[in-house]
Amino acid sequence: MPNEIINQCEEKMNKTIEAVKKDFATIRTGKANPSVLNGVMVEYYGAPMPINQIASISAPEPQLIVIKPYDKSILKGIEKAVLVADLGFNPQNDGDIIRITVPTLTEQTRKELVKQAKKLAEDNKVAIRNIRRDVIEQLKKLEKDSVISEDDLKRRSDEVQKVTDKHIETIDKLLKDKEQDIMSI
Repeated sequence: MPNEIINQCEEKMNKTIEAVKKDFATIRTGKANPSVLNGVMVEYYGAPMPINQIASISAPEPQLIVIKPYDKSILKGIEKAVLVADLGFNPQNDGDIIRITVPTLTEQTRKELVKQAKKLAEDNKVAIRNIRRDVIEQLKKLEKDSVISEDDLKRRSDEVQKVTDKHIETIDKLLKDKEQDIMSI
């Protein structure tokens, strides 16, 4: 039973790491990256659809994102959705595709994006610590109910702490990489 609890703990922490990676992918850097549009929803036949499900998105040049919709009638909707998403982009519609020129980031914008990344990282570290706290509470309950011994509780708590430290270290490394990505020109 304690093994199951620790495995679930690690699984939840791995999901948190995946969430961090997704969140970091949406923070733009100075380079064109199609994943910055992942959160953009387009009104399509009365229902909101993720942009990547109704169009192919590519970055053929370092400062250019190209959106080619599968259905050309949705071009205006895509253009509007990109503007409404408030990503700092100005889409240009040529009747076939939408081109988005990614502006170079100013020093201040870069610092703001780093701040945003640090906040995301910290929020996710808190989520990991909350998972650790919940798991240790479950283990203490097992010890109280005499399912595991006091020594076993200590050993399992140390295991949980090691898993927690490993995941927090991973978040720190991801943050460091993202900071370098944002600050490099």
